Amino acid sequence: MAEVLVDAHLHLWDPSRLRYPWLDGVPLLSRPYLPVDIDAAIAGLQVEQQVFVQCDCIPSQSLEEAHWVASLAQASPRIAGIVAHAPVELGEAVRAHVEELARIPLVKGIRRLIQGEQDPRFCTRPQFVAGVKELALFGLSFDLCLRADQLPAALELVRSCPQVSFVIDHCAKPDIRSHAMEPWRTDMRAIAGLPNVSCKISGLVTEADAKAWVASDLKPYIDHAISCFSPDRCMYGGDWPVVLLASSYRRWADTFLAAIATLGADERRKVCATTARRVYRLG
Repeated sequence: MAEVLVDAHLHLWDPSRLRYPWLDGVPLLSRPYLPVDIDAAIAGLQVEQQVFVQCDCIPSQSLEEAHWVASLAQASPRIAGIVAHAPVELGEAVRAHVEELARIPLVKGIRRLIQGEQDPRFCTRPQFVAGVKELALFGLSFDLCLRADQLPAALELVRSCPQVSFVIDHCAKPDIRSHAMEPWRTDMRAIAGLPNVSCKISGLVTEADAKAWVASDLKPYIDHAISCFSPDRCMYGGDWPVVLLASSYRRWADTFLAAIATLGADERRKVCATTARRVYRLG
C-alpha cells in the first residue's frame, strides 16, 4: 500500500501577480506555478495535505502573498497550512505584521530567509532573536532556511527561543555535490539535541549534482537526519517547483520513500505525514 504523504514544503507563485526578483535568472521557474500544476505533478501519489512556504516575493508584498494563497486554498483544500514571510529582523516591531498574518487561519508559521545572509551569525543578532520570540505570542513556528555553515548560529537562536517551535528546511542544505558530511553531520546532531526543533527532509536533489545525482548520493544525509531527530521530528517536503531544477516531483518522492523503506510502519507514517500534521497544526 502506498504511503500517505503530507508535503510540508510547497511553493506556488504567479510572477504576473507578485514580484519575485530571484526568478529573473531562472528561466525554468520564471512562470506561474499554480495548484493545477502541482496536482498534475503528484498524480499517482497519495499526497493528502500540503504546506505552502513563502516564495521570497518582495517583502512589501508578503502579506498579499499569504492572502493570495489562502484564497487558492478555498478551491484547493489540500493546501492545509501556510508558512508566511515576516521581517523578524525588526525585533518587537514585527508584532503588528505577525498579528495581521495570524488573522489568516491557514497561517501556521513564519519564515524569514537566512541562507542569503553573508554574516553566518546573522540570526543571532539581538533584533532578529527578539523578532522570533514574538512568534510565541501567536503560537506560530519558525522555518530555518539556512546553509550548513549557519547551523552553529541557528543552534544559538533555537536555544534562545525555547517557547518557539523551529523547523529546519532542506536538512540545512548539506554539500551533497562534494559528498561532504562534516561539519554538517556534527552540527545537525548538536541542534537536534534541542527539543523544540524539527527537520524537513526536502530540497536535497538541488544540493546534489543536478544532472547526475543518484539515490545513493542522498541516502546518507536522509539517514543522518532521521538518526538525529528521530521520525517524531522529521517530515517530508517536495520543494516543488524548485525541485524541477534537478528532478521531477515523482522521482524525488520515490527516492525519499525508498530511503525510508527500512523503517517500521509507524515510523514511516510519522516521517511521511503525522510529524508535519503535528508541527504545523494541520486540520
